[in-house]
Amino acid sequence: MNRSHLLQIPAVCVVLIGTASLAAHAADWPSFRGPNGNGMTAETGFPLEWSTTKNVRWKLALPNRGNESPIVSNGRVFVTSATDKGTERRLHCVDRKTGDLLWTKTVTFEDAEPTHQTNPFGAATPAANGQRVVVWHGSAGLFCYDFDGNELWKRDLGKVGHIWGYGSSPVIHGDRVFLNFGPGKEQFIVAVSLKDGEVQWRYDEPGGNDDRQGRMSGSWSTPVIADVDGAEQVICSMPTRVISLSLDAGSLLWSCDGISGKNGDLVYTSPLIGKGLGIAMGGYTGPALGFRLDRAATGDVTESHRLWRDEQKQPQRIGSGVIIGEHIFMANAGPGIIQCLEASTGKELWKDRGDGANHWGSIVSADGRLYVTNQKGTTVVFAPNAEKYESLAENPLGEPSNSTPAFSDGQIFIRTNGHLWCIAEE
Repeated sequence: MNRSHLLQIPAVCVVLIGTASLAAHAADWPSFRGPNGNGMTAETGFPLEWSTTKNVRWKLALPNRGNESPIVSNGRVFVTSATDKGTERRLHCVDRKTGDLLWTKTVTFEDAEPTHQTNPFGAATPAANGQRVVVWHGSAGLFCYDFDGNELWKRDLGKVGHIWGYGSSPVIHGDRVFLNFGPGKEQFIVAVSLKDGEVQWRYDEPGGNDDRQGRMSGSWSTPVIADVDGAEQVICSMPTRVISLSLDAGSLLWSCDGISGKNGDLVYTSPLIGKGLGIAMGGYTGPALGFRLDRAATGDVTESHRLWRDEQKQPQRIGSGVIIGEHIFMANAGPGIIQCLEASTGKELWKDRGDGANHWGSIVSADGRLYVTNQKGTTVVFAPNAEKYESLAENPLGEPSNSTPAFSDGQIFIRTNGHLWCIAEE
């Protein structure tokens, strides 16, 4: 059944204080790139093909375009939007079964904040744990709500100031929220309490300026909580290097240089974590590098742990890829080639133009297939084949998109400029 709704924006709701449990739900896609932050799900039963009429369970009209991605948690779908000038920044809660809008929370922000026309306000993907949902509205602050839309806390972390705006997403892990704040005069990773928003630690990293007369710098990378030989670490790509922080104290465990490129110190993608290794990819045609993961690593491990670094003819990379076995699969922003690389060496095994469009969304591995939505709003589905590009389907929705789909319990949720779509087998 194809249901279409018009989203109406209600007035700001009365603030109430509530409590929340930390329950997780197995079929959820609770944050950017899924439950493990790696763009992968072990679930099956997702549709291979769809159109604007075929396999559309419902669609919900959205008031403004956005680059964030939908998440799914405990029967709810969350997505953001904002006015063009960012004076109103919104979090929408949608019933996943019906596509009905349950509530909208609006934050008013009148101060000037720079961004680029390609990156509208509302660029950060929310995160949820089944009872609480957290959304970062850039300079307007970090907010936490319960699933009834009651505001539980808010935290002013400072001002974002970059000509390309903000875009990193918060990550909930246990009883804390982790965020890569920036870019701007300050660039830092912070851990705050999910219960009350109190800052538990903060790690400052140089970088974040947008001086066009000098060297562009900034990180829009979303941190990954990685298990390295049984030890959990916060790993994130920063303007010039990859860093790993201790989960409890936020102290620097190790760093690996190599993200700086000819056009600046810029990174948009999240680190990719594979078996015993990690991958980081710079932005604006910056270099890609591989590094060995080691629980005992300390300090600057560039010489001892960096496996490879390649800065020759790199594409523009905004969305993140996936590591499957020994191989990396990437879909790039300009030119929009899809690639397969050897993870241990960075060697390109094949590349293909796919349907010809550029990709800002990240790849998702589901049901033995790879899905990525391009800027035309077409989700390209291809096989994780290391020998050649093997197209399985091309599914146009006819509206532009810079987002990554969410996969949950046989359904795919896609954010285009005009709508939130629920795709499922009829």
